[in-house]
Amino acid sequence: MITRKYLAAILGFAFVAAWIGFGFGDAVLCLLGAAIFYAVASFLEGDLDLAELQGRLRSNDTSPTAPPPRPRPRARVQ
Repeated sequence: MITRKYLAAILGFAFVAAWIGFGFGDAVLCLLGAAIFYAVASFLEGDLDLAELQGRLRSNDTSPTAPPPRPRPRARVQ
């Protein structure tokens, strides 16, 4: 099983190798492309909820909010 430390080391090596081979700008574009494909794969697998993400990104919501839910009626006990 690969641990986070090993994965970070592999990704760091790949980034530095791309930086040396292609230049810094191209290495950053490789990271950006990887992040986009990771996000798409997460969305397709259901791990990424765009509505929740949008709610987190909105800090000052000026749109009207949904009304609070109605209380549930109490059951009569006889």
